[in-house]
Amino acid sequence: MGLDLNLLVPLDALLQERSVTRAAQRLGLSQPSVSAALARLHRHFGDELLTRVGNSYELTPLAERLAAHTAQALGSADRVFQTRPAFEPAQARREFTLVVTDLHLATFGRTLAALVRDAAPGVRLRFQHNTPHIVHRAPEYLRTVDGMLLAQGLLANVPAIDLYEDHWVCVVSTDPLTSALPAPEELVARPWVLPYHFPASGFSPLHALHAQGLEPRVEVAVENFLTVPYLIAGTDRVGVVPARAARLFPAGSGTVVVDLPFGAGRLVESLWWHPLHDRDPAHIWLRKTAAEAGRLVAAGTAGTAPHDTPPC
Repeated sequence: MGLDLNLLVPLDALLQERSVTRAAQRLGLSQPSVSAALARLHRHFGDELLTRVGNSYELTPLAERLAAHTAQALGSADRVFQTRPAFEPAQARREFTLVVTDLHLATFGRTLAALVRDAAPGVRLRFQHNTPHIVHRAPEYLRTVDGMLLAQGLLANVPAIDLYEDHWVCVVSTDPLTSALPAPEELVARPWVLPYHFPASGFSPLHALHAQGLEPRVEVAVENFLTVPYLIAGTDRVGVVPARAARLFPAGSGTVVVDLPFGAGRLVESLWWHPLHDRDPAHIWLRKTAAEAGRLVAAGTAGTAPHDTPPC
């Protein structure tokens, strides 16, 4: 059976709705039309895609895998047909998708959203949560989104602009804290909480420790920054987060922020994108707006702290 791209839209609706009736309503089509599309999809994939369980339908294992690919394919198609020879922000109707962490969303994302609202009220931002899986597949994944916010050192041979600087700091509980942190050798013996742990990558806030042949024991790895104090307070754990994340920790979190005892830990946040976006006027505008948002974050006029933290 030949490939029919017209089946992508009903496939996506069927996978999302898990019902011929609801898929037809969503697409504004008749049930027989959607049923016919489902029959063609059955023949193409050699799979039922939807299986009845009681009074409802569930996705088959193949359909579960198809769901993510279908959404990405439609997103790429949307970006193709949204491309115009020129971009007028005030009249534009477009959606940009950026992959970010919770920290980026609370600081840079908030600032970017304000700039976009003022200049292009018809433009929508979609923020996707970053994961190590996405980072490992970044060159491929960047084809399906408009950009990723990642630190320098994680990608190579991908276009990027630097947005603002940060630095890594240690987070420890206020309970067992003494007048000074232990020496690095003693610190390594404690259990660690590391956000976005990339064991196979040369990028790490603990690079200076690794250079000394010291390998901390990572007890907890999380895919966010702002939950770290909840895993540190009242324990002997040690966490490492960007200083801008520590400034957003809630007052009375039971943690204290201290300098890294093993190096400055400079961090540069950058916006990365696929080369296919290089000459797109809309994307060029997005990059310029992102650079302005980064400048505001660096100047301290965005992402202000809800409470003061100890000097880092």
